[in-house]
Amino acid sequence: MKTLALVSRKGGAGKTTLAVNLSLTAHLAGWKTLLADIDPQRSASDALRTRGDPGPVLAEINAGKLFQTRSQAVHDAYDVMLIDTPAAPDADVAVAVNSADLCLLVCRPTFLDIASVARSAEMVRRLGKAGLIVLNQAPPKRGGSEPASVQQAVEALRFCGLPIAPVGLRSRTIYQQAIARGLSVGEWDAGAPAAQEIDRLWSHIAALITLDARGRDARAI
Repeated sequence: MKTLALVSRKGGAGKTTLAVNLSLTAHLAGWKTLLADIDPQRSASDALRTRGDPGPVLAEINAGKLFQTRSQAVHDAYDVMLIDTPAAPDADVAVAVNSADLCLLVCRPTFLDIASVARSAEMVRRLGKAGLIVLNQAPPKRGGSEPASVQQAVEALRFCGLPIAPVGLRSRTIYQQAIARGLSVGEWDAGAPAAQEIDRLWSHIAALITLDARGRDARAI
């Protein structure tokens, strides 16, 4: 089983929306998926409880129960566990990072978000974990070109010492429309650009966590 921790110490970055969409995408792709919600706000739990169809298994826990929950998930042969983390305290975030095979650092293209991600990236590196920065809520391209704010954010994020996901997510109302009904954006509208973004991002993440250095399927490791 592989574990993903979604991290953002800056409120409003879209961490929970991404956690729900990735967990639903994994579930619909045939992965046995567990979403561990350790954020006291329980936003991920609220979203999945509105869902009518079967979805990922939900664990509403605190950071202190992460090890036990992960061990049980391994025993129950889950393929992937996603952790929706709180913005604070740092100790809870560190427990999630330490439990993860890959940490997804969610960041909007703003100065304060980038500063927050830089601190999170330092924690990920200090704990010896793999990390991936996901640029979220980026403004749309204009005339086929990236806005200056996105270009500047990407350049600044390179100094965090972690790779940046090749797929960025745009600011789109469909994310909120879908999550309000416990759906992924792909379920809401499979042909929407947002659905394509999430599918491409999940494909990239899945490749990172299922293949070891020799290219073998490592999902059960």
